[in-house]
Amino acid sequence: MNFSIQSHLPQHFADSSRVWVYQSSRLFSIDEAFQIEKILSDFVANWASHGAKVKGYANLFFGRFVVFMADETATGVSGCSTDGSVKVVKHISSTFNVDLFDRLMLAFIVKEKVEQLPLSQLAYAFQNNFITADTLYFNNVVLTKKQLESQWIIPVKESWLAGKLDAQINTVS
Repeated sequence: MNFSIQSHLPQHFADSSRVWVYQSSRLFSIDEAFQIEKILSDFVANWASHGAKVKGYANLFFGRFVVFMADETATGVSGCSTDGSVKVVKHISSTFNVDLFDRLMLAFIVKEKVEQLPLSQLAYAFQNNFITADTLYFNNVVLTKKQLESQWIIPVKESWLAGKLDAQINTVS
């Protein structure tokens, strides 16, 4: 599977564009993905902040990650417009019976597939070589387009997870 995302991102958006990433509790089917892409497209076409059109983008990546982006060089995003995107995510969650708000579920690339693991099982997975310091991790706390491009899919050892595994990573290295 190709995990490169640059060609799918809007090139005309500023690097400082704000980003929100929501991870699904499961892989969406092809049919669900098409429906979600329509929902996201419709939302972005009407996304506004205090009546001004938001220069926005939304997409489903790898059948599991809903990503929103707003280029605030055009129009600032207010609390109400952010709430609008959250409302869309809640709609997707309820329509497709998935959890898109579980920040304690982590995603990794293992054997060319996206695999999920609860944070509570991180140390166990590392000790048993399910993941290693070099395993690619989806760092869903990225905040900007530039971070999405360069820091979303990174090795565990370069993420905030390294601090949780510090002693174990140092004994392996």
